Amino acid sequence: MNISRSTSRPVRRTIIDVFYKAAAQPVDRSLSPMYGRFGQAAVIGFVAVGVATELPGRAALAIGGGALAVAAAIPLFLRRPRFPIAFAVVSTAGIVLLANGDPGSLGWFGICVLGGWCALGAPTVVGVTYWIANIALIGAEWALAVHDPGWGAWMAGTTFTVLAALLIRHQLTLVQQMRELQADLAQRSRIEERSRIARDLHDVIAHSLTVSLLHVSSARLAVEHDPEDAARALADAERLTRQSLADVRVTVGLLRSPDDGGLAPPAPGLGDLPRLVEELRAAQADVSLVVDGDLDDLPATTASTVYRIVQESLTNAARHAPGSRVEVHVAARDGHVDVDIESSGSAGTGSGMGLTSMKERAAAVGGTLNAGPEGNGWLVHASLPRVPHSSAGAS
Repeated sequence: MNISRSTSRPVRRTIIDVFYKAAAQPVDRSLSPMYGRFGQAAVIGFVAVGVATELPGRAALAIGGGALAVAAAIPLFLRRPRFPIAFAVVSTAGIVLLANGDPGSLGWFGICVLGGWCALGAPTVVGVTYWIANIALIGAEWALAVHDPGWGAWMAGTTFTVLAALLIRHQLTLVQQMRELQADLAQRSRIEERSRIARDLHDVIAHSLTVSLLHVSSARLAVEHDPEDAARALADAERLTRQSLADVRVTVGLLRSPDDGGLAPPAPGLGDLPRLVEELRAAQADVSLVVDGDLDDLPATTASTVYRIVQESLTNAARHAPGSRVEVHVAARDGHVDVDIESSGSAGTGSGMGLTSMKERAAAVGGTLNAGPEGNGWLVHASLPRVPHSSAGAS
């Protein structure tokens, strides 16, 4: 039985394939049109001077060569066609007809301009190939036509022009890369800012609505038997709702204005934790708070992170395990701040956005956060450095 085997052969690429692919690319269209107009003007100027110096002795060759050089240079510089090296070669041929055998002709400057343009806008292999060909051309003029040291100056001038064009091209590439990096950084900053605002909105709204709901529920139960208590609960719910609305407006920047003093988004800290706990207690929630250690010099960023983690944890406990006892413990230990929120109720179900938000906040200051079942309840544990890593690195 014959078994046919198909073997894949590697694609062979020759130097001709590489050069052809590079030569087929037009001059970089991202280059400013100013470069093309300047190069075209330079070629026309040098060719015109070269023709003028050859008249009247070699009028036919000088005029014909100059016309050919300019005719091929116009599309090369202004239209940037495919195969730019072909137009450069034709223009170079015109310059050779114009200034052949005369190392003192200024028409040779046109070759320098053509070489610089190829090195600036075409692939590097094209620019280098054109430079090598021109060095060989000038070397042939020196060896076979006129033995004059002036040819060495044209070799040096062509080499210098090509190298300068390659250096400018490198700088332009770096500038373009820098702009792309700046645009990417700006985009990332916008995404991070949107994420920060989303976290703040989630924390503020979720907490305020949850506590307000507890007050409304208390009012509903007490409206028939204790109208005063119901009115008090509704008043607390109204106050929290107004406060939530104000926090949301400030968070999204609607009240930021240089004319009104530039209100900044709220940045609650450890000093606001007792108020947070009292709000929940007023809504009949069983919450206790213990703060150990010296936390007076805690940076605002870390303090705000602690507050938001406690706020989100209490909100989740009130939503998913209503009526359960919640213990909050904040302690300073060995350069870290440990935050523990333990609920005696079983964990409920939710979207998970709150837990993700807490983990992101902890990671933003170089800390960690874990949440999960603990005994018969639920435990949120966060460990945060006293000084955020970004601030520590800066110092």
